[in-house]
Amino acid sequence: MSQARPLWSRADVLAATGGEALGETLGEDWQATGVSIDSRSLAAGDLFVALPGPRYDGHDFVAQALTAGAAAALCQRRPDNLPPQSRLVIVPDSLAGLAALGRFARTRSEATCIAVTGSVGKTSTKEMLRHVLAAQAPAFASAASHNNHWGVPLTLARLPHEARYAVFEIGMNHPGEIRPLTRLVRPLVALVTTIAPAHVEYFPEGLAGIADAKAEIFEGLPPGGHAVINADAPMADRLIERAQAQRARIVTFGRSERATLRLVDCSLHATSSAVKARLGRETLDYCLSLPGEHMVMNSLGVLAAVRAAGADPVRAATAMAGLKSLKGRGLRQRLELPPGTHAGGAFDLIDDSYNANPTSMRAAFAVLAGANLGPGGRRIAVLGDMLELGTEAASLHHGLAQPLIAGNIDLVFCCGPAMRALYDALPTGRRGLWAPDSQSLAGLVAERLRPGDVVLVKGSLGSRMARVIERLASGASPSAASA
Repeated sequence: MSQARPLWSRADVLAATGGEALGETLGEDWQATGVSIDSRSLAAGDLFVALPGPRYDGHDFVAQALTAGAAAALCQRRPDNLPPQSRLVIVPDSLAGLAALGRFARTRSEATCIAVTGSVGKTSTKEMLRHVLAAQAPAFASAASHNNHWGVPLTLARLPHEARYAVFEIGMNHPGEIRPLTRLVRPLVALVTTIAPAHVEYFPEGLAGIADAKAEIFEGLPPGGHAVINADAPMADRLIERAQAQRARIVTFGRSERATLRLVDCSLHATSSAVKARLGRETLDYCLSLPGEHMVMNSLGVLAAVRAAGADPVRAATAMAGLKSLKGRGLRQRLELPPGTHAGGAFDLIDDSYNANPTSMRAAFAVLAGANLGPGGRRIAVLGDMLELGTEAASLHHGLAQPLIAGNIDLVFCCGPAMRALYDALPTGRRGLWAPDSQSLAGLVAERLRPGDVVLVKGSLGSRMARVIERLASGASPSAASA
């Protein structure tokens, strides 16, 4: 979206934060066209917010940011060795200052805001919403997975004046983390994709505790706001009860007969799906250019949220045909094997390396099971540990063997201590190799590929499965054929 006028004026930054301006000529004004917390990706004209963190302190990079063209820097102390004319806004706490910018931006914005959470599918759903709404009016959404205590305020602080729709991803791994973020966003529509055993290490109550934590998103709704809930999800009734307590209007989606937006039929293909759904008296027939039943369900949630936001679900359904897979979340590449292995041969790589829990693993296996192989090709899964599963880790990893076998996945490579339980549970003929970490496994997988293979790489972010993606792609080259 083009920015018609500067995002922040000096006066607005001071009004939002109550900060003290330093280093300026009397009467000087400045304007910022963006907001950044990372001097490496900062664009000229950005307001740089110096956040202290566990590994790095943003105050150590203020000089670098100003040299790179930052309009000014928001700090909680004046860094050493800065020229006296450096433009600074000093606040007691930088993170609180960023939240104040977000609060101010939300108050001045006329955008209809939609908040998305759930155990699985948050980022994909957020990007779907951005895509289909942008076809109707200027739309804005969180970058990447900026869904935490700094990511949500940063997204708000970047909210363009021209946006008519704004989509915010809100995540958590502990109870109480969503509540302050949804109250900051104040969405008209709050969507929960589904409830699944993610972060169970921090939820001794199991799915009920996870559902209660996700239901905090409804606390940011105004009276009469819309709660969009997966009618087929575990704990759906619990979510509905929590939303009703906030006086929200309930909108449901799924296969259930009670769903407001009901899936009538879908035809799943290797790289897409054909979907038919009912919304009241209206039938929506559309092509979804992403594979997997889980993506079909995400698309239903998107269309339900679109309608709740006052946009056109028919136009949104049509726009589903133009969706693209995301890096780390199902992105597909066809790559030529390096010379010296199988000359002229290609394989397909499915990059689902960003995150994992038992539910998303099964969904990824289903996509792999439906993939089209080349002559002599195999379906190969390369899997890293699912993290934050607590005492259930061993049984949940062991339990992945059954869907892998049922999906006729030919070969499974595993890395990490928890994945040993899966590797040992697999029939001998389906075992590739086990390694202690992704770095050790990456080269071993690359050596064993052959033409026609389809390779899925998946694991929790902390398992660093992106190393496997990098290794498989580094020795190969993009194929002229489409995946």
